[in-house]
Formats: sequence, C-alpha cells, structure tokens
Amino acid sequence: MPLSSIPSSAVSPVTMAADLSAARVRTLALVAHLPSADLERQIDPILSPLVWDLGHIAAYEDLWLVHRHGGRELLHAELAALYDAFETPRAVRGDLDLLGHADALAYLEEVRVRTLEVMDRQGVDPVLHEMVLRHELQHTETMRQAMEVAGLLPAGEPSLRTLALDGAAADATGGWLDVPGGRFALGAADGVFAYDNERPQHAVEVPAFRIARRPVTNASWLTFAEGGGYVRREWWSDEGWAWKEDQDINGHATVAAARAHAAPGHAVCHISWFEADAFARSLGARLPTEAEWERAATWTQGTAPTPMQHVGQVWEWCSTEFDAYPGFAAHPYPEYSEPFFRRGYRVLRGGAWATAPRVATTTFRNWDLPQRSQIFSGVRLAADAVPSHPEARS
Repeated sequence: MPLSSIPSSAVSPVTMAADLSAARVRTLALVAHLPSADLERQIDPILSPLVWDLGHIAAYEDLWLVHRHGGRELLHAELAALYDAFETPRAVRGDLDLLGHADALAYLEEVRVRTLEVMDRQGVDPVLHEMVLRHELQHTETMRQAMEVAGLLPAGEPSLRTLALDGAAADATGGWLDVPGGRFALGAADGVFAYDNERPQHAVEVPAFRIARRPVTNASWLTFAEGGGYVRREWWSDEGWAWKEDQDINGHATVAAARAHAAPGHAVCHISWFEADAFARSLGARLPTEAEWERAATWTQGTAPTPMQHVGQVWEWCSTEFDAYPGFAAHPYPEYSEPFFRRGYRVLRGGAWATAPRVATTTFRNWDLPQRSQIFSGVRLAADAVPSHPEARS
C-alpha cells in the first residue's frame, strides 16, 4: 500500500493529539531552565538560536496542519519567510529580528490550539500529522546540539552509555559480524510513514562484507589521535587532508573532550566524515556503504536478530553520498530532500542518544557535509569479506 493510501482511520485524533502533546512537553522541558538571553543568542554560525527553532516549529505546524490540511489562513503570514529554513540560512539567523522568548512560546501555544481545532473537525492526515510530529522531534535534537556546544543541557539529560566491550577494550570493532552477500529490500516498505528519500523500496545486491559489532569507542579514538592519526598523510583522502590543513584540524579538541568525559568505553562522538574515513583507513578498514549498513541492521540469522550492537548511541557515517533512490518522487514537498542530492553530503544512519526512537527507524536517512561534526556522529567500521578459500588468501 503506498504511503498516500494510508487511511486516515489508521490514526485517531485522540492518539495523535496525545503524541503531539508529548512531543511539545519534551520540547518545552528541554529549554525550561534557560534564561531568555541563552535562548535568543546564536551559539554558533552553523547552529540556530534556540528561539528560532521554537518559532520554526510553530510556523511549520501552522503551515501544514492548519493552512494546508485545514484550509485556514496562516496565523502570522508575515513570519513565514523568517521561519522558513531555506529563506533564512543558519548563518544569518542570529542577525534577524526574531520573536523573543515569550512571544515564541505564545506562538507555539496559539498554533497548537488551531491544530487541535482543525483535527477535531477534519480528522488526521496520517502523512502530514506524522511529518509535523517528527519534525518537532528532529528539531529538539538539533537544539540539543547547540545546547551541548554551549554547555546548556539540563541536568539529568540522557547521554552516551558505556558500550559492552566484551573484553576487547582496545579493539575498534568489538568483533566482526560477517554478513553474507545477497539481494535485500533497501528502503521503507509501502503503507508506513517514511520520508520521501527512503522510497521507493527497491532490491539491491550486496556482496558479502564484515561490519563491526559496535561503534568505535573513545579509547580506540585516543589511540588513533595520539598515534599520529592527524599527521599520517597516507590515512587521509585528498579532500580530507586539504580540509584538515586548511582548518588546522589536529585532533586536540577531540582528544581533550574524550579525556574530559573520562569514558573510554563510550562511543566516540562529534567526529566528521573526513576523520571517520581516515580512522578507518588507519586500520585497513573502511566505512560501510549505506546499503551495507541497512542490510546489517535488518538481517536476521535464522530466528535470531543480527548482533549489530549499540545502534542509536551515535549517528554512524556511511561512505555513501546522499542521493535519491531509483524512482524517487518528492513528497509532500521537494525541499525536504531534493536540494541535498549529489551535493557532497554523506549519509548517516542509526540515530544517536538524542534522537527520538520514533525518528530513528532502520530506514531513516540522515545526512550532513563531510566536514561537519556538530551532530552526534561517530564511526562503525566495515571491511570486505574474508576470502573463504585458503588459496584465495595467498
């Protein structure tokens, strides 16, 4: 059943209202401890002021659930461009005349009243309502990125957990999982919610490969960084080395962070794709392709689930450039995915500690530029399959 054919009766207004409310409680609780000054300042040029995210969440909900679904005029049409992610890039958001803290909260509340009124009258659109709900959940993750950079996360916030090292603390893999080759269905199945870039589901052939049972830990990353990882030219791609030299990336910040957290068993976090690629090369390994990652995450051995461990601690970089699947069709609007295809963005999979489980499905595709590390990104290694015949090894 295609996504557009999901019946409205599949989700009741009562259930959706409760889910929307739970997401909003989560959003407001995240920033409840912050003074207005911290909400309204721009922490970093590549991260929005937190108050922009609040206004954007309100504007997006009003656009899709009140205006598009309900046919009502926008509550504040004059704010549409201000809170449009394409009209106002992150780099300029700190210079804009945004709604202040109190006004942004009021905007959120006014829009929610309108949303519930429309939903009571017209019911639930299973695509639009789910999209708006997950949009808010995704923005609370990007808000956490900014808050972590500035040291503003609230006390008791969930975080990385120590990984099961299985007696192999110095091993960057936690042991290899051997995945057989074969055809499998990549992408989201029909009849369930998924973003346009996850469709259409299609068969792909994947050769046999190996993938690490767990992400790379701080302990392994420190070994790399302190063992010349940022000076050994042969471990870096041409583009990665040029970026490292131009930006004077020397690994000191990553090492300092790993030491400060004093958690050698935690998954290393805030690693760029360039660094992840260099780390993999240093061990004679590589990053998994996107198809390999999904194959490993969904593959079962008989009746037992695949022992690919600790998915959801950090986003895991793939070697694959973000692009459309064959037969892609933008839905419900092109700007979600299409402008980023074939622009050098790399895929990340699996979700992080800050990702809502509702978002982090096995088919969900995150993406960012290879130099970015503000996201909660880490590394899981992959390698080609070990030859099965002795003569093939000689």
